[in-house]
Amino acid sequence: MRFFGKIVSIILVLFLAYFIIDVGRYFVFPWVGSLAKSSPEKTAFMKHREKMWEKEGVNKKITKIWVPLSRISPYVMKAVIIAEDDKFWSHEGFDFEAMQKALEKDLKKKKFKAGGSTISQQLAKNLYLSPSKNPIRKVKEAILTWRMEKNLSKRRIMELYLNLAEWGDGVFGIEAAARKHFGKSAAALGPREAAVLAAILPNPIRYSPHGGSKYVAYRSERIYQIMVRRGIVIPEYEEVISETTDESEEETEEQIEESVPEVTEQESAPVQQTEEQKDETVPEEQKATPVLPETEKKPIP
Repeated sequence: MRFFGKIVSIILVLFLAYFIIDVGRYFVFPWVGSLAKSSPEKTAFMKHREKMWEKEGVNKKITKIWVPLSRISPYVMKAVIIAEDDKFWSHEGFDFEAMQKALEKDLKKKKFKAGGSTISQQLAKNLYLSPSKNPIRKVKEAILTWRMEKNLSKRRIMELYLNLAEWGDGVFGIEAAARKHFGKSAAALGPREAAVLAAILPNPIRYSPHGGSKYVAYRSERIYQIMVRRGIVIPEYEEVISETTDESEEETEEQIEESVPEVTEQESAPVQQTEEQKDETVPEEQKATPVLPETEKKPIP
């Protein structure tokens, strides 16, 4: 019995040592400071996708096009923040209120989905970790998130996220997504298109901007209506710009045809990846335009 007890003790010590080394190395490696001026050729998620294709015998390649934040439509950034992380500019990498709500929801369903992640956390996962949802991965993600927030500006984190997030099977980055789904550059995306792309982020493999999904249509409408209420979008102005564009240049015909019901005040609270509502409060300095009176809501064309 003593011999057996020693064996068990040794195994536990070795397991603990492995855990400390496996997790602890993320305090120093990789060097996230290098992301301030450069980005990796391939992220962990890109490599994961390639391994899946190889295993399934699928002949596909990663599609990615890097563009600076200055060449991305401001509507995209606004829509993504509303959809994924409404407190992005004010938190330091973690939204503990959202995490608590997500955990409570997981406990009720007796599933561990670990939702409530911020944009910074999602970037850390996309760059260096696997899609698995185990607790050890979440610890590694937290360490990397903390380090990125200390070494990178919010603007740079947003630029990296928009360029490295997956927007379809093998489609990485907003520029590649804009060209594939709407036949235009990321700079030319309008508020409706930005809202639709933000709506598919929780599961870009399952959902498509043009798949006729009621979930995507409803979620994108909620995001769009929040943009209207905050004065980010002025529908009448968008109509004039759209008419001018139609007269001067040919536009892509890929549009969502499904009509979506109007969003009520109660329903138009910010959307999370866990589908729970967030606080709509945004720092005043982040609002691109002053909040104007709420205009008449319009359904998706």
